[in-house]
Formats: sequence, structure tokens, C-alpha cells
Amino acid sequence: MIIKSLAGFTIFAISLLSPATVGAQAAAPAAERAASRFDQWDKNGDGKLLPDELPAALQRNFDRVDGDGDGAISREEDAAIRNRTSDKPRQRGLPDGIKKLDDLDYSGNDNPRQKLDVYLPEGRAAEGAEALPLVVFIHGGGWRSGDKSSGINRLEPLLVTGKYAGASIGYRLSGEAAWPAQIHDCKAAIRLLKAHAEEYGIDPDRIAVYGTSAGGHLVAMLGVTGDVPELEGDIGPHRDFDSEVACVVDFFGPTDLLSMNEIKGVIDHNAPNSPESRMLGGAILERKDVAKQASPISHVSASDAPVLIVHGDEDPVVIFSQSVKFEKALEAAGVPTALVKVEGGGHGKGFGPGVTAIVIDFLAQQLLGAEGNITDQTVPAGE
Repeated sequence: MIIKSLAGFTIFAISLLSPATVGAQAAAPAAERAASRFDQWDKNGDGKLLPDELPAALQRNFDRVDGDGDGAISREEDAAIRNRTSDKPRQRGLPDGIKKLDDLDYSGNDNPRQKLDVYLPEGRAAEGAEALPLVVFIHGGGWRSGDKSSGINRLEPLLVTGKYAGASIGYRLSGEAAWPAQIHDCKAAIRLLKAHAEEYGIDPDRIAVYGTSAGGHLVAMLGVTGDVPELEGDIGPHRDFDSEVACVVDFFGPTDLLSMNEIKGVIDHNAPNSPESRMLGGAILERKDVAKQASPISHVSASDAPVLIVHGDEDPVVIFSQSVKFEKALEAAGVPTALVKVEGGGHGKGFGPGVTAIVIDFLAQQLLGAEGNITDQTVPAGE
């Protein structure tokens, strides 16, 4: 039996309880039982469930319940899963005319986390076809959860135009390896894509990277460290290729790890168990040099790729000022950049079709030579 909700696993757990307890819980409304279970797991009372707060048997379902990929499950996300009409997680199929190359190993280690998927318009890799620009998605999840399979959700509006190829990168999570493993993985993946550009029918000089939350952090790092040899790593067989990218789409990614606590949010980022500290391999304030190295703002220079930043001004997880500071640093270095403020937007919430249209326009300008220039603007949440 597949349970629809993490909190809904109460149903499964009932069989382990006494008959009296079973009867009492069965008589309670399902919503009350789910809420009670949520509160039991929410040990710090912050209204969010982190992977470590869940029973081990339930952690495998974390990624599909964490709909916005912020590394935590809200009551709303739990309720949304519980109220689905299907017992199976919804999966988006491939758009018509798109083929997928699964689980390409960029490390040579056959590690399931060190693989990527490529999405190609059918027939475009044939001999004589024009090489397409490539948009590479990197998932979020606090560097400790998430999966490359979510990439199709962001890439589909671009793939269906027939003007782009797509890819989605997996990388080692903080439970397996500490920084700089994550950026080493992403750079190795970019190198593999460049090495096989002719085979896939893509243009290695027109690669955009697009990421959300922790993925936003990693794409920002790719955009500002193409000329930083110490962050290239030695993963994979294609070290004679570079990892430079043509442009960056950063959705609410952390950019200055040492200042993430300057405005109070729902996470104490300096705590030893914060997503950032776990990614760094120790508490931020005890690993300041590593935190600085892992901060995109530390590497900004005039040679960096153009950056589009999108961020909700009511984000309680990655505070909006992270993107404001990053844009100012890029502007000071002369890097083309624009910040889209989603007014009333949260962490992955409130991003409507207007934001998608801005992303499409930015990529067209950077990769297709379309006229225009994206500038700072404010978009109301949901529009």
C-alpha cells in the first residue's frame, strides 16, 4: 500500500499499536490525525519537517513531498500530497518530440548521484543539423535532498520551442560528501556535456545554467568561477575541457554564506545542523574560510557570465538581501545582471507565468541573439 502523505503514514503505524489506541485513532478525523503526527515529528515547532526529523522509513519520500525543493516540508506541502486523488506521485512525461538520454555518468565512478540526463529534440543531432544552445538545470533541496528528475519541470517550456536542448545534473549531497564536492560534480558534468557536444548536437559555447535554492547557489558558483582553477576538481575523464558557461539563471540561491543570518528567518544558518553547515562539513562560523570559498559573492570578477536573479522578497529561508548583495557585486564588476523581485513571493512560492516569461526572454537574448535587455523589475507574486 502506498501512503499519500508523510503525516499520513499514521495509517501504516496503527498496526503497531494496541487495539484501544487503534480504535481511538481510527475514530479521529483523518486531518486531525495527520496534523497530530506532523506536530510530533516537528520537534522544534517551526512548522517545517526536515529529513532528520522523520522516521527513517519515511525519508525516502521526502523529495516528492518537498514540492518547492527548499529542503523542508511545510504543512501546506504535506496537505497537498495527502489530498491528491492518486496514490502514485505525479510524474511529468516527456514533451512530444523530445528524447531523453538517461543517467550519463560524468565521473567514471558509476555513483548514482554523479550522473546527468540530457533532453534533445528528436532528429536535431543528425548530421548537418544546427547545434542548439543548451540549458542545464541544477536542483535544490538544501544540498541534502532533491534529484535531477525534477529538471524536466523547469526545462519543458524551453524544450517545446525546439530552440534549445536541455540537461539536468545530479550531484553528491551533503550526507555523502562535503564542499567542494558539489561544485566539483557540477563542473565535471559541464565538461562532459562539452566533450560530447557534437554527438548531442549542442553548442558548447552556448550553455546556460539554471537552478533553484541550493541549485541557484551552484549555478551562481558556475557563473563566477570559470576562471578559478582550484574549484575545477579532478573528477571525470574530460579534464581537458573547461567548465565555463554562457549565462546564469539563479532562483533564490544563497550567495554569501557568512551573512545569511543578518536578517532572522526560519533557519539558524550558523547552527551546526543547518543546511549550509552540513554542506560545508562543519558549522559556518567554525569554517569561515570554507564558507567564503563556497560563496559566489567572493569570486565575482569582470569576466563572469551574465546573471539573471529571481527572488521573492518574503523568502523566509534564503533572505532577499542575499540576491540584492550579489547583484550589487556583479554590477560593480561590470557583469551584465538583473534582479527580478517577486513581491510577496516566498521560498519557491509565488512564481507565476510572468517570471517564466522573463526567464525565456533572458535566455533568448543570451543564447539566441534576440533583441532586448532584461532590467531590474518587480513582479507581483502569482503573476
